[in-house]
Parts: sequence; structure tokens; C-alpha cells
Amino acid sequence: MAETPPRATSPVTPYLGIRDARGQEAVAFYTKAFGAEEIFRTLADDGKRLLHSHLRILGCSVMLSDDFPEYRGGARAPDPAGVTIHLAVPDADPVWNQAIAAGATVEMPLADQFWGDRYGNLKDPFGHSWSIASPVKK
Repeated sequence: MAETPPRATSPVTPYLGIRDARGQEAVAFYTKAFGAEEIFRTLADDGKRLLHSHLRILGCSVMLSDDFPEYRGGARAPDPAGVTIHLAVPDADPVWNQAIAAGATVEMPLADQFWGDRYGNLKDPFGHSWSIASPVKK
């Protein structure tokens, strides 16, 4: 009998599509950049593409898969315009530095913002936008 995948830990769960059969690379990046824990993985019949991965980042579910245009009538991943995955953390600096070291690129530098957060925005190597924030230390 096949293993039953775990359920999401939140009523709203981001599901990331990864282009160019790089899903397994994405799991490795999110593990290194954000301390993700992979709790379930299923490969496609070709044994290469990632059919589904369920990650836990900061206690919350994030799911991802390689894009399967043959099942959906064309490529769908990623078109991240207007979508950012926000990470609220106790201290933004170490998370920011870890993500940069893992290969993320800066879209908006991490800085103390007028609204009271230390906030910045990154793009991961797969085209997804991530913001990282923590309260400004006084």
C-alpha cells in the first residue's frame, strides 16, 4: 500500500511549481536557505521529476513539484508576478544571510523599515520571491 502524504499544517499552503525538472534542486535549496524539513516526497514515473514534495518551513507547510505541462496543457510554473512568500522570523539577519549563502538574490535589501520591521526581499534560484522580516530591535 502506498504511503499517505501528510496533510498541510495550515488552511492556506503555498504550492510552488518548479520549471526545467529542478524540483529536487529546489528542495535542497529551501533546506539550506530556510531550514526546510522535507516530510514527504514522490517522484514521477520517469524517476527524475519531482511529482510532489511537502516541506515544513518555520512549522508551516510549503509544497512543490516540477512542472508537468503534459498534464496541464502547458507550462505553469513559476509566474510569480505579484506573489511573495513571507517569512516572519525572530531575527531576520541570520535567515537572510543563510538564504543569500544558499544562492538567493537580493530584490530589496534587508533594512530597518518605517513600519517597524527589519525587512528585505529575495528571489530564489527558481524564480520565486520571498520576503524576510522581524521586528526592529530597539
